[in-house]
Amino acid sequence: MITPECFPTPHLALRDPAQEHRVKQFAEEQARFAEAIRVRIGADWRDLSPSRRVEALRYTLRMATEWRYSLAAESPGRLGVGIPLDVERFRTRIRDGQPRIDRIGYSGRLRLGARWDEATRTYVGGESTPAHEIMLRYGQAAHERMDAAGAGDVLTNLVTLPNGRQVEGTTLMRGEQAQRIAAELVARVAARGQDASRMETGGDPVYLATADEHARALMVNHALALLAADTSLDPDHALPAIQAARYLLVEAPQMYKGHDACLRPQIVGIGAILTGRALILEQDMDLRCLVYGQAAATEMPADSVLR
Repeated sequence: MITPECFPTPHLALRDPAQEHRVKQFAEEQARFAEAIRVRIGADWRDLSPSRRVEALRYTLRMATEWRYSLAAESPGRLGVGIPLDVERFRTRIRDGQPRIDRIGYSGRLRLGARWDEATRTYVGGESTPAHEIMLRYGQAAHERMDAAGAGDVLTNLVTLPNGRQVEGTTLMRGEQAQRIAAELVARVAARGQDASRMETGGDPVYLATADEHARALMVNHALALLAADTSLDPDHALPAIQAARYLLVEAPQMYKGHDACLRPQIVGIGAILTGRALILEQDMDLRCLVYGQAAATEMPADSVLR
């Protein structure tokens, strides 16, 4: 039922044509894992109580972390230039006071054949790639959203839980706040004994910082409860619960690396249980949620293509 076509390759992974075949094969790994989730917990789903379904879903979260870590451990290394891959980050929990931070906007290291420019603290030259283009696009989208909101240098996603309560999700930062967070990132990397001398800190970026631990735990709890409550196996009835849970889970990573890759098979595998059909994911699912916010990113164009 679940095939690699459910997992379009994220443009962010398309950085080097020589590695494109290897990157696209990852969809096969995701499809196998999603099918394993469907088979493992789908057979007894109707017979389980909501609390037992939540337990089963939590198990898939833990299983996904180990699955992604194992794949990273077998990987030949990171794509393109940058800090060497640290596989332990795939199973290192995010600590309060040290959120996971991602950079969007200009990322010269995603350009093929770029060279380091000390004056601008960016990689320059080379050829554009899909990864470079999508990060530029979402950086611009973040600036536009912040401008429209009159947010200054900081905008925090307000996330509405199914019970109506609001929590603070991902924070978008630019300008002076971005420079402060960039300096913090450099210090963190250096403290881990890695070479941070060529970390990009220029280029007018926007940084995304994860919510605090309590908010992330609440989002996960509500997402799993939403999924566990649906027993209709009717695509039209189940899809809104899947969409709402997906947004909450994207906003609530638990580890410093690998969250998006872990989440995709879970959404497709659990979605197949609830709808009886396979979902097609957007290649930029995570970026949509983090940058556009809940109102704009809960429903996605590909959701209408249930197979």
